[in-house]
Amino acid sequence: MSGKKVLGSVLALLSIWLFQSVGVMAEEVKVGAGAAPTENVFKKIKEPMEKETDLKLVLIANGPYEALVDLDKGKVDAASGGLTFGDWLGMMEKKGYKIPDKNAYKYRVIGKDVIHVIANKGVTVKELSKDQLKGIFTGKITNWKEVGGPDQAIVVIWGTKIPGTHRVFQKLAMDGEAYTKNTKEATNAVDVKEKVKATAGAVGLAPVTLVDDTVAAPKIPEAGRPITLITKGEPNPQVVKMLEYIRGPGKKYLAK
Repeated sequence: MSGKKVLGSVLALLSIWLFQSVGVMAEEVKVGAGAAPTENVFKKIKEPMEKETDLKLVLIANGPYEALVDLDKGKVDAASGGLTFGDWLGMMEKKGYKIPDKNAYKYRVIGKDVIHVIANKGVTVKELSKDQLKGIFTGKITNWKEVGGPDQAIVVIWGTKIPGTHRVFQKLAMDGEAYTKNTKEATNAVDVKEKVKATAGAVGLAPVTLVDDTVAAPKIPEAGRPITLITKGEPNPQVVKMLEYIRGPGKKYLAK
């Protein structure tokens, strides 16, 4: 075979390889998120979506406050949290964050989460009323024996990265009363669960996906919340593609 023919064959193979490589190159979609969307939506769709589409999900699970700040800075394509759009902006303002332009945001509800109370396995309480929940999380009730449980001090685990969860629970289950300051600190929802498991008498808040037989989960009045996704202006093509997946093929994964 002549040198020209060899060179031609090599170039042809190189062209095919480049075409195939570009064709399978995934587009990144970056999402900042709180506990509710992380556990209830994005962790569930990430693997199947990446297999079934040309999208790669980069999830930054630092909480809704940081997610919106990152959105304003252009670090993420979308922010998602387990609270309404109005409550989200209210939370940001309460924390002292000045929103540049409220009208710049576009939002849509992408799911629903039900907040659960989880306790250490040693807590034998099967059910808690709204008044009992309010007493526990405001600090007015300090021992489990006051609500039919063992003679054991109540330790409230406080997740610093789940402000949306705290805000919704405070509104729905505590009638807006202030949380106790006597808490043991954790970070995200997974860390809250780990500290609840490891701490005698502990109690905390978690999404339904983290409730299993390693913790106690007393029955409580339902405290549900929407899972909201925000973009700055209209969503870019990658976010649109992700939303289409969530509404379409991804539904079967979210139902689990």
